[in-house]
Amino acid sequence: MGYTPRKLGHVNIFVRNAERSRDWYEDLLGLHTHGFTPGRAAFMSADVGNSHEIALLQVGEDAPAPQRGQIGLNHMAWYMDTLSDLEEIYHRIKEKNIEIERVSDHGHAIGIYIHDPDGNGIEISYEMPASEWGHDESGYMIGGTEKGRMPGPWDADIAREAVAP
Repeated sequence: MGYTPRKLGHVNIFVRNAERSRDWYEDLLGLHTHGFTPGRAAFMSADVGNSHEIALLQVGEDAPAPQRGQIGLNHMAWYMDTLSDLEEIYHRIKEKNIEIERVSDHGHAIGIYIHDPDGNGIEISYEMPASEWGHDESGYMIGGTEKGRMPGPWDADIAREAVAP
């Protein structure tokens, strides 16, 4: 089908300061900067063969933060290659004192939810191969796969999420 996209190309988000945000994404996720215009924008990617997966557009220090529950982007997700990689970035987030909003066990994936310095939502996740999901083919996979198959240092965070009101 020619009208079906091959994949999502990039996410374009507004930030207060493109240089500060670029530095944050480089430091935490190791993203590569392909293009940077001071005071205007940064174009970054985890895949150096891709021109950019995220564009950071500067809107100024007085811009209001995203509001929970408003129309717009809830979060962007960055997939890690292995569960060990997810564990490594989990510890990195903790070491940098970045607040973890929640950690969710989706059964087929573990997602760590944080915010960038401007309040943009980020999920850092590991998703097991589709052959291991074990979901009911007639239903949607989220909520339909067995949880607890990917234990790790995030288990206490998941337990807190399970009892939160």
